[in-house]
Amino acid sequence: QLQPVESGGGLVQPGGSLKLSCVASGSSLAFGWFRQAPGKEREEVACTSRSGAVKSFLDSVKDRVTISRDGATNTVHLEMNSLKPEDTALYSCNARRRWPNGRVNDYWGQGTQVTVSS
Repeated sequence: QLQPVESGGGLVQPGGSLKLSCVASGSSLAFGWFRQAPGKEREEVACTSRSGAVKSFLDSVKDRVTISRDGATNTVHLEMNSLKPEDTALYSCNARRRWPNGRVNDYWGQGTQVTVSS
């Protein structure tokens, strides 16, 4: 069973930076980083296609985050800069496999907490 594992969360002061990592076994996976703050719906922060050529970002963070992937280690990184208190949330990694018949399997990690506070 494919199980993404996240790391890199923590407490950071406003204006600081964090780099989140997600490791997932398997090939031909697309990845996405999602976050959910207490009392709010989950939202997609950034995603990258299987090849890494296509990326998309949440409007409120697109100038402050980058997403990259290391194919050799099946690791996806989310680097966040100029962090704000409103970025506080549980950040989860999603790995998606799309089969030739169109079926999609989604795999979720447990999440890593990011808290932005002085």
